[in-house]
Amino acid sequence: MKKISIVIPAHNEEGNVALVYEKINAVFSGLSDYDFEIIFINDGSRDRTQQKLEELSQEHEKVKFIEFSRNFGHQPAVKAGMDFAYGNAVISMDGDLQHPPELIPQMIRKWEEGYDIVFTVRKYPKEISMFKRKTSDFFYKILSKMSDVDLTKGGGSDFRLMDANAVEVMRNFNEDDLFLRGLTSWMGFKQTGIEFTANERLSGQSSYNLKKMITFAFTGITAFSVKPLYIAAYLGFLFSGISVIGYGIYVIYSFIAKTEISGWASLIMTIVFFGGLQLIILGIIGIYLGKIFKQVKERPNYIIKNKNF
Repeated sequence: MKKISIVIPAHNEEGNVALVYEKINAVFSGLSDYDFEIIFINDGSRDRTQQKLEELSQEHEKVKFIEFSRNFGHQPAVKAGMDFAYGNAVISMDGDLQHPPELIPQMIRKWEEGYDIVFTVRKYPKEISMFKRKTSDFFYKILSKMSDVDLTKGGGSDFRLMDANAVEVMRNFNEDDLFLRGLTSWMGFKQTGIEFTANERLSGQSSYNLKKMITFAFTGITAFSVKPLYIAAYLGFLFSGISVIGYGIYVIYSFIAKTEISGWASLIMTIVFFGGLQLIILGIIGIYLGKIFKQVKERPNYIIKNKNF
């Protein structure tokens, strides 16, 4: 009997964890050929999530938990679950039931057809605001253009199934700024997508505000690209060129029209030119430092306070 490990990050989800278990258990009751386990990762919750997880794990042997020493973020929580998940396949999903457990049988069927990674493509219901749709589309477009990964529009959801071989590869990654959606695409393997419409959150409030979304977008871009640093270098060349051409024309005009201020034009040209030159040099240095910076600290992605396995 094949075993499916389900990894679920939980941050202030005291009202959802029991419901998630019930939904998943109901799904697997119709999948008699598969065993399952659920690994909840308590990512520094401030409510009674940990108490609920301990109670749930005592009642049901298929429920396991990992408790972080503090809030490390969604991506490290997913990574922690994968580090301790040794099923034949691993499914990661959110703990607020926006990712429908009813999709799990379809994901397993695709896996049995030979796909190593089955990702999901999120479709927004009509009630979702136009702002949310447009910003999401803009994020994937920018990420694809500014990095070496190509994310399917709406395909950045962390609701996915990964074969044990792919999980083993993921387990060996030791990056500081984790962006698992991009890593999954970058890894290769045989992949396919399944469309789904996100459910409404059943309990609690989402901790993903606009600030966190913007930060997450910058993490995704910088984790797979040094193009922003190249842009800084290009800006240096641009401003140096502007200083030579623009102020050069002004200097010539000033001398012809006899309107120059003594010493001002040459001083401005020198400041702007060397300012641009400094941007070029800083951009080039930054390209190399950016590659090294994330690796030299070698801090762990997360710290485990407690676990029940």
